[in-house]
Amino acid sequence: MPCPFPFSVSPHVEKARENLAAWTRDNGLLHGASARERLDRADFGWFAALVYPTADEAGLDLMAQWFAWLFLVDDQLDDGDLGRSPKRMAELVTLMRDVLGDPGPGHGPSLPPVVASLADLWRRTAPGASPRWGRRFVRHLEECLATATLWEAENRMRGTVPTEDSYITNRRHTGAIYVCMDLVEIVAGAEVPADAYDTPEFATALDAACDVVCWVNDVYSLAKERSLGEVHNLVHVVQHHRGLDEHQALEEVYSAIGQRTDLYLAAEEKLLATYPDESWPRPVLAGMRTWMRGNLDWSRCTERYTSGFGDADAYIEAAMLEGGRP
Repeated sequence: MPCPFPFSVSPHVEKARENLAAWTRDNGLLHGASARERLDRADFGWFAALVYPTADEAGLDLMAQWFAWLFLVDDQLDDGDLGRSPKRMAELVTLMRDVLGDPGPGHGPSLPPVVASLADLWRRTAPGASPRWGRRFVRHLEECLATATLWEAENRMRGTVPTEDSYITNRRHTGAIYVCMDLVEIVAGAEVPADAYDTPEFATALDAACDVVCWVNDVYSLAKERSLGEVHNLVHVVQHHRGLDEHQALEEVYSAIGQRTDLYLAAEEKLLATYPDESWPRPVLAGMRTWMRGNLDWSRCTERYTSGFGDADAYIEAAMLEGGRP
């Protein structure tokens, strides 16, 4: 799969790997040997180093830990019972919303590890951004969790394959890619002004970059997701609704990825021409580029999509969800 953007990786990758293993252990997110091994083999430290290559050491640690948290929640939703239990997920989302509303202590023995660890991440992220950025980030994270809780869960329970348009729109939320693109601004130390963020040109660039990332992920995760009976994958959606075989559907998605990449490049050119004297466009757009390229490089090599098919009991840990209300 071709990509027009150059390869780049952070020099802090090894330290990020070490610190990520310690963080997931210390926050009670992983206990079993199988779950820890699976996290190591997924290599989220390397993933963060590829998509945020300019992050300093502390920043890369934070990004890798955000990734681990997001992917562990995703596993609970996709492969565990949580994705078929909207009521239980809604209870957790309420707890998460509470800690996102306050970057203070926000943790304790009565909170589930998945919530307490979110409080830790938020406490270390929020001070580096404006309140406006914080509100946007929280909204994106809530939309991610809500879409997975309601839309995906309902489709799973009903056995519904979503339409292409519905899937494309909702995939940007369920994949937490708006959340990850928000974090580009934290790493870059450059916030997109409100008047620019709301322009058609920025929305086009952002959505195009998000689609490229999500659809590349769908290509590489297809076999794993099919083994689990998952229908939320663009290749599966295209194959189902257009009456194609898998090879034909893959070719359609490859073509769509190329078209979205071209759309991003055209929008990027317009943004650079519209804001020639402002400091934010180049680092933010560079972050979108490294996300598209780094996600492709990680997806090609990670074992996340090539091992442990269908064996959720080996890595799904209910303990990360356990705990009472404070």
